[in-house]
Amino acid sequence: MAGEEWKNKLYFGDNLAILREHISDESVDLIYLDPPFNSKATYNVLFQEKNGTQSAAQITAFEDTWHWGIESEAVYHEVVTTGGKLADLLGALRQFLGTNDMMAYLTMMAIRLVELRRALKDTGSIYLHCDPTASHYLKLLMDAVFGAEHFRNEIIWKRTTASSSKARARRFGADHDAMLFYVKSPAYDFHPVYMEYPEAEVAKRFRRSDERGRYKDAELATYSQETLQRLKDENRLIITPGGKYRYKIYLDEIPGVPTDSVWTDIPPINSMARERLGYPTQKPEALLERIINASSNEGDVVLDSFCGCGTTLTVAERLHRRWIGIDITHLAVTLMKHRLHDTFGDDLSPYEVIGDPKDLTSARALAEENRYQFEWWALGLVDAHPAQDKKKGADKGVDGLIYFIDNAEGKLKRILVQVKSGHVTRPQVSDLCHAVDRENAAIGLFITLEKPTRPMIEEAATAGFYEAKELGKKYPRLQILTIEELLNGKQPEYPRGAGRLTYKQARRRRKNPQIQPSLLDE
Repeated sequence: MAGEEWKNKLYFGDNLAILREHISDESVDLIYLDPPFNSKATYNVLFQEKNGTQSAAQITAFEDTWHWGIESEAVYHEVVTTGGKLADLLGALRQFLGTNDMMAYLTMMAIRLVELRRALKDTGSIYLHCDPTASHYLKLLMDAVFGAEHFRNEIIWKRTTASSSKARARRFGADHDAMLFYVKSPAYDFHPVYMEYPEAEVAKRFRRSDERGRYKDAELATYSQETLQRLKDENRLIITPGGKYRYKIYLDEIPGVPTDSVWTDIPPINSMARERLGYPTQKPEALLERIINASSNEGDVVLDSFCGCGTTLTVAERLHRRWIGIDITHLAVTLMKHRLHDTFGDDLSPYEVIGDPKDLTSARALAEENRYQFEWWALGLVDAHPAQDKKKGADKGVDGLIYFIDNAEGKLKRILVQVKSGHVTRPQVSDLCHAVDRENAAIGLFITLEKPTRPMIEEAATAGFYEAKELGKKYPRLQILTIEELLNGKQPEYPRGAGRLTYKQARRRRKNPQIQPSLLDE
């Protein structure tokens, strides 16, 4: 990376391969990780033994399950044959846990932590976000990889109020996550961060006020006539009845309460929050803002290798950091691209997406490797989101949805999208047309990797037109687009006056004022 003009980077793919192939040694200043982990499973299910040699489960944006299989066995063998503390630890954990989901998770995390340590600068820090189900095991892994002497904090984030349901009656409510804060060496960067004074503390300590604001007073132990005159001119000097000198300290002059390792002042993203995008594991921007401010400087490189909906990247961009994001699903990559552009518009720093198809050949390769990832990628080309979880049954001819508004009432209209990566025929177009009728949709969009046949084009033409009456326009009711056409910039035809509605738009944010280097040097 050194010597090259920097561009922020968003990678699609397995983060282990990307870390090894693309991320240089000691090139990253700060790492934040919020790895997926069986959020919908119970503690007991995680330890249920799973026999056989099934391959590792497909990790999707909403399904974060890890299973012991061929891939886990291969990674385990790679780590233990390398030797050292991590090998000893994994061997002991396997003897204790067996080959279950938890052991698969820890094995896959271990090899990634090794690569992350390699990429981290000596002045760098890493924060690993986890829940109580696995945090104790992950701390052992972090000790083995980074060294127990480089542990700095277990940060407790109180993310919610404990439930009072009967299901919780026989234990204390679970209301927090943990973040394990480690550093690469004693030379790490750290900047203390502060919280606002609680209202009760303000009322107690800053009881007086004047035209400038609330203040408290403090004893002026040593002073000169020059100091007294300056304080008097600034209306800050207080002379007690006994003739002692004191001076005013205003509330807006002090940074606040030093932040400790228990964070209770950052609420989770509720259903009505403006920054909520609908991603199930989305973390609040305030959480990442505190971490990035504490452990990096402007211009530093921030890496998130499980970046999901892109909160880390968004906050890094706003705080003038450079960033690298990695995710294994095209659905997440599409969501991040939308979020960044919605948030910053023309102010967005240059970035490149690496690993997604850029031409027909690479699109075919993705389709052959993983048809679900191909489908998500293709849906992203037209701003459609997946219609449903594929593993729950047949798709009924609908892979994705696009929404638009073309009426004064603001009623949403739908476009049903179907994606095909193999041989295509006329009956498939007919099926989509029937689905449009059945679902009372406005338009059907058929996306195909292969060129449509003449009978397919003729079948689409028989569907007629969708009429946007208030706009006085007509649009083909059944449209066929090839991947090649989409890569060349062609888009489906439908009313777009209300803007993009399929994905929730992130609110526009200004970047924080950039700190000038001269101020940093003072």
